[in-house]
Amino acid sequence: MASQSQVYAGAFADPVFAAQSVFRCLMDGFARPGTIKHIETTSAPPAPLGVAAGAVALTLCDHDTPIWLTSALGKSAVPQWIAFHTGASATVSKTDARFAFIEKGAAFPGFDQFSLGTQEYPDRSTTLVIEVEALTGGQVLTAKGPGIKGETEIAVKGLPDVFLGFWTANRAIFPRGVDLVLTAGDRLVCLPRTTRLSLKEA
Repeated sequence: MASQSQVYAGAFADPVFAAQSVFRCLMDGFARPGTIKHIETTSAPPAPLGVAAGAVALTLCDHDTPIWLTSALGKSAVPQWIAFHTGASATVSKTDARFAFIEKGAAFPGFDQFSLGTQEYPDRSTTLVIEVEALTGGQVLTAKGPGIKGETEIAVKGLPDVFLGFWTANRAIFPRGVDLVLTAGDRLVCLPRTTRLSLKEA
């Protein structure tokens, strides 16, 4: 059972200013895919939810945004913490979720298990917030697409071997598909579905 201190504490000290700051960070991150962004105003969510993921939840979730949580997150104080501070409730249905949160080290569900939007309303898809080991030091991928001048490289550490296959399949159904926010500590990288990823050529 979650303690009251776990549920009630750890939100933004200045909710309006902090949410605006994090929102700008996210918008800039989606406008410049692959760029590592630093969240200057952080939260202290219950474990195992990470700092940046908690800030994203406080900023984007509300009573109209069902969220999906992994089993470990669902069994922690996280559902009550998010519900208390944002009004958002957890759903067991991946396709009903507007946001999905996956903690570091958890198994990745297939992206196609979540809402992919429709041709008419592609924005009705799930955004996945996934914590990884680090945003540097991993396998180097080349990223191309809108918001990227020419190409850029990302080297996220802690992505599973199936990630690139999942992402390639996701990119193939554009304009449908999920968007990703990869987090590590107080930093994040945004990957909209428009971004094309490939292994860096040797």
